[in-house]
Amino acid sequence: MAYQQGCLRKAHRKAGEVWSLRFRITKPNGSRVENTYIVGPVSKFPKEADAKREVDRLGLLVRINTEAQTGRIKFTDLAEHYLTADFGEDAARPKSETTIPIVEHYVRHYLIPRWKDVIAEDIKPLDIQRWLKSLSTRAEEPLAWPTIAKIRTIMGRVYKVGLLHELVTKNPVKHTECQGRSDYKPIDITPEQTLAILQAMKSALHSALVLTCAATALRASEILSLRWSDVIWFESRIRVSKRWAKGADGKTKTESSDDYVPVHSLLAGHLREWHRQTPHAKETDFMFPSLAANGRVPVSASTFVADYLRAAAIAAGVVIPQGKRFGLHNLRHSLSNWLVSKAKTDPKTVQGLLRHANVKTTLQLYARSDGDETRAAQGAFLGAVGIASA
Repeated sequence: MAYQQGCLRKAHRKAGEVWSLRFRITKPNGSRVENTYIVGPVSKFPKEADAKREVDRLGLLVRINTEAQTGRIKFTDLAEHYLTADFGEDAARPKSETTIPIVEHYVRHYLIPRWKDVIAEDIKPLDIQRWLKSLSTRAEEPLAWPTIAKIRTIMGRVYKVGLLHELVTKNPVKHTECQGRSDYKPIDITPEQTLAILQAMKSALHSALVLTCAATALRASEILSLRWSDVIWFESRIRVSKRWAKGADGKTKTESSDDYVPVHSLLAGHLREWHRQTPHAKETDFMFPSLAANGRVPVSASTFVADYLRAAAIAAGVVIPQGKRFGLHNLRHSLSNWLVSKAKTDPKTVQGLLRHANVKTTLQLYARSDGDETRAAQGAFLGAVGIASA
């Protein structure tokens, strides 16, 4: 078989033009098919000569000729193919801007280093399961089981995409098992502590941000993306159709997250008061803008938590152990916990308020609630906090 040099071509991707190296491989059934490797963006390698040097640096010619001769793909190549195919035009489920780097991290820092040059079809299910289990007990930074479960899911998808593109004939991951239990225990904030936190906020912007997050259970990325046009005053609700990630608007976390949240009259009064005070009150302006950036972007959640929310919570009596995660998401969790355990609100109503998609997320129940019920539940919480009409 002749030594392949491959063929460099430019290809269009969502993120821009890239150089792709095209070559042929022999499938297990003996047929020859075309395969590709993404070499890099055209913006980084503007000339074909630049792309060829990158091909040499990555050792792609050796790799493609090894594959062509054996007809059996190595795991590292299968994983690289997955990163190209599952994020490209053939992807059935487009990935968000925040998901892509997370998946790449797990593939490049865990999967490839462990299985690199092993022939993908020679990897046994029991070997995979033993490796997954070892991640929870390793001496250096043992991983939590939910993280391990995520790695297992991604590895399974590597094989699934390989099956779709006829690079492998089986998926050994589907025969493995993995725990999904988490040791993480969220920090709850009581209504009394919520009021103390609100009273500690010296800025009207920060006060409105905390109150809205505490009463609507919006995720931090969702609340930051809100514009004033998203508030439908006459319907007493807020439209949630995007989230703020990496300095730009993106799709919501899940399809069920793309929905509405209720706005009780108590919350609406305080939002109207903030609307009167904010220097950025146009329909297209952010509801919670960065004043330092003159409203061009929303306030930074991480900066707000580090500089204001964490200190205010500790002063309010919230116990936050050293190194424990704490942020706006704790307000979301605290609302749901209070509604279920204290207010005895119907779990279906709570599920509707939090816009959960999975039945397991909210007490194993899956149902939608109407706006009147969720607004009443929200009003009960605001009353417990001690919020008066603005």
